[in-house]
Amino acid sequence: MHHHGNDPARKQRFKQRLEILRDSNLHQEVRKHLAAKHWNRRQWLHASLFASIGVMLATIVPGFSSALKTSVLPPLEQQALALPALQQVQANAAGPQWQTVVVQPKQTLGGIFQNAGAPPSLLTDVLADKDAQAALRHLHPGSELAFLHGADGEVRGFRYDRDPIHRVELTVDDDGRLHQNVLERESTTREVVISGKVGDSLWFSARKLGLTPANINALTDDIFKYDIDFSEDVAATDRFSVVVEQTWREGELVQSGPIEAATFTAHGKLYSAFRFGEDGKAQYYSADGRPLKKAFIRMPVTYTRISSTFGMREHPILGRMRAHKGIDFAAPMGTPIMAAGDARVVFVGQQNGYGNVVILDHGHGYTTLYGHMSRFGKEHVGQQVAQGTVIGYVGMTGLATGPHLHYEFRVNGEHRNPLSVTMPPPEPLAGAQMTAFRNYTADALTRIHTVESAIYADAPDTAVASAAKPGKGRNAHG
Repeated sequence: MHHHGNDPARKQRFKQRLEILRDSNLHQEVRKHLAAKHWNRRQWLHASLFASIGVMLATIVPGFSSALKTSVLPPLEQQALALPALQQVQANAAGPQWQTVVVQPKQTLGGIFQNAGAPPSLLTDVLADKDAQAALRHLHPGSELAFLHGADGEVRGFRYDRDPIHRVELTVDDDGRLHQNVLERESTTREVVISGKVGDSLWFSARKLGLTPANINALTDDIFKYDIDFSEDVAATDRFSVVVEQTWREGELVQSGPIEAATFTAHGKLYSAFRFGEDGKAQYYSADGRPLKKAFIRMPVTYTRISSTFGMREHPILGRMRAHKGIDFAAPMGTPIMAAGDARVVFVGQQNGYGNVVILDHGHGYTTLYGHMSRFGKEHVGQQVAQGTVIGYVGMTGLATGPHLHYEFRVNGEHRNPLSVTMPPPEPLAGAQMTAFRNYTADALTRIHTVESAIYADAPDTAVASAAKPGKGRNAHG
């Protein structure tokens, strides 16, 4: 058997052979040079180099040999440890915890409780509270609810948001009694100025900047509907600015108040609107203090186009020239038709080529006619209707080649062009109300102009939302 590693004799023999080899090589070089007549400087350098290499080898090799020794380690031992069951560890580590549930389309509260494994008694206890009933009566997709799961996996509580600020936690104790805890979530409320360009779509541009769908609808269907036809009169370069109060919680917009002030520049013409008055009676006014709500709305149908104007034309069915005494608004079948102004219903029925017709009397000699309806609303003759009330739906009854509304405007029995008839402007505010109104509008316009100047002076193609003056913001905790 051959032994390696720790044999001292073998190691000693290795060193002796190395010494002999080193001396032999060195002597050969020395004898070679001694045979010459004399050494030059280069030869002396070579001799010194060989001598140095020999010394280094003699020093390094014994250390290298020692490093090759094999270390003998004691054998490893394995020992089994007693551990608790995995399920028990997870339950004890987690403890009771809330599990969030996002409401999906067409889900019901009962179905959500059932999917969460909550007992029917918990749902009964929750709905026994009137506040909970009011908050949970109309669930919307995307709303968040939460269930409290105990260490044993059983549902022990339910959580919902009563409003954007208050969160309600309902928990069941060991005796089955329900306890309620109302948490106030920290939020920040401030007035902001949102300004931008219409671009390809007013809706998408405004939504991208942070306006809510309700704000956008108010802008187009309430505030400026008397002066701007948003289906025809708006270009991509037109601008809008809005002052609105927003409530933010944990970096999320949770509530947006009504529009306080707005400007809209359409084809170079500036339109302004300011919300003024007590909350229950507040309405929008122009910059000169006149109510924006006019006696008649510009268009009695929305999302439509004019298919035939007022005046002489060739009738599409009769094929001869005749006076067209109204405006035709092409719209999809079933589009709601609104009363152009406050009025009394004087006719509901059929009239010759007009098909299904409603006629309204607005007083002071003004009447309007709505023809070709597919069906009527709920109005009846003699009934008073408010401006904007749905009185019927677009159709093509009578002489019509497609679904549309035929709309006529008459003054003392004479037909007028609904889009160009001149109406007397409403009376402006006066006295102390006008003074207070001017102070408010000056402040709002200053903020709007400040933001617009920052946007359109340096970055004409961008739009931003900017906070209002520091004095207007406030923090809310509840």
